[in-house]
Amino acid sequence: MTRHDLANPIFTDEAKATAHMEADRWPDGANCPHCGSLNVHKMAGKTQAGMFLCNDSREKFTVRTGTIFARSHIPLRKWLLATYLMAASKKGMSALQLSRMLGLSYESTWFMCHRIREGMKPTGTAPIGGDNKVVEADETFIGGKAKNRAYKKKEPKKHAVMTLVARDGESRTFHVANVKAKTLRETIVKVASRKSYLATDELASYGLMKRAVFGTHHSISEAHLPRYLAEWDFKWNIRNITDGERAALALKGAEGKRLTYRQPREGAHA
Repeated sequence: MTRHDLANPIFTDEAKATAHMEADRWPDGANCPHCGSLNVHKMAGKTQAGMFLCNDSREKFTVRTGTIFARSHIPLRKWLLATYLMAASKKGMSALQLSRMLGLSYESTWFMCHRIREGMKPTGTAPIGGDNKVVEADETFIGGKAKNRAYKKKEPKKHAVMTLVARDGESRTFHVANVKAKTLRETIVKVASRKSYLATDELASYGLMKRAVFGTHHSISEAHLPRYLAEWDFKWNIRNITDGERAALALKGAEGKRLTYRQPREGAHA
């Protein structure tokens, strides 16, 4: 991450942030997310800034419609900055740190972080590996540390996590019920091609994950663990590109995904 990157006006100017998103999502012109029609026009007037009207479905929409930013009152420029910061951070970015950097409540940035992670989830489900290819497998545990826990408080639950990595290829990480051979095999046969060679050893990708857990996030709930795993896979799989390119891919992943729980009211006036 460089100062030059953070000086981009899309992170400070709402109109430029919107124009950037529109150009990225619709390079050949806007189309209706409701019906797909290209017969649309941008509406006039300050109260309808950024609003389009589909001449076929008669539905109104903005560049946020049908994305993880839909129905959020947080300015788009702050969504773009948060996406860039999370994509550029090798060890992960905590909601508390984002709260300080964006000038938003912790509740709002926590909400943003999980939406951005949702955008990082892969859309393809094709098996990894293949003929004469090696798939490496390893498992670890996240959580369960008794250190610094409150007096008489139960020890946090340990979560078993398994990663499969095609050598010189894609990584896929999963929360599994346990590390018994039968459980792990059920995951392996679903994710890796049966034509692959399987190797079990310490994976380099676990280093990234453990640094994030112990250095940034500290504790992760079982309910949200899959999103953190998706973030780590996303960063590992595209680790050799620039921060800006990684952020652009995260932004592209925001399309076609929507909010599945309500944004906290603190964000309404941010």
